[in-house]
Amino acid sequence: MACAGAQTRPLFGGALSAALPSCAQDISELREIPDNQEVFTHPHTDQSMIVELVEYQGQVEDQDAAKYHFEDIASSNKALESGALEVTHVVPMPKSEVALSDCSTAWMLTGIQSVAKFNEEARNTVTLHLGLFRLPQFSTDILVTFNDPQKIRPESSSAPSAETHREPWTVVDFQRLLQTLTLHNPGLFG
Repeated sequence: MACAGAQTRPLFGGALSAALPSCAQDISELREIPDNQEVFTHPHTDQSMIVELVEYQGQVEDQDAAKYHFEDIASSNKALESGALEVTHVVPMPKSEVALSDCSTAWMLTGIQSVAKFNEEARNTVTLHLGLFRLPQFSTDILVTFNDPQKIRPESSSAPSAETHREPWTVVDFQRLLQTLTLHNPGLFG
């Protein structure tokens, strides 16, 4: 299946929508996914894009919130030890460049994590691109992550897909998702 182009997909039962690469596979069709997440994978690489609704962290300043969530993801990935994570840059996204007008601020972070899949010993180097939309009026932060493996260890369960790195997703695909994320039903936030 070719991965050219994008298509607008409904998220969370149509409460949100965004343009995703046309070849993105909805993981909820294959296995159980938490209700607060939409997870999509590339059919030929080990890349994934996740849209996640998380609790708004009011104690964290806007400019620090993306790093806060990046470190929270690193904790979940057991990537907190020294040298296992690095934030390379954090930039605000101008509201004029995002469709999600309900957000108070929007941020984009790029970082690197050394993570193992499925509690394996082999740790892969993954560039993690994170988009953060802050919605304090709904007590919600929307996290959008693009996991882009850079170095996959031969003993990792991801190694077979590393050999077939055809038409990988790019940062442009991720930015398109961030720019087109649209809220249709605020009832999503309870």
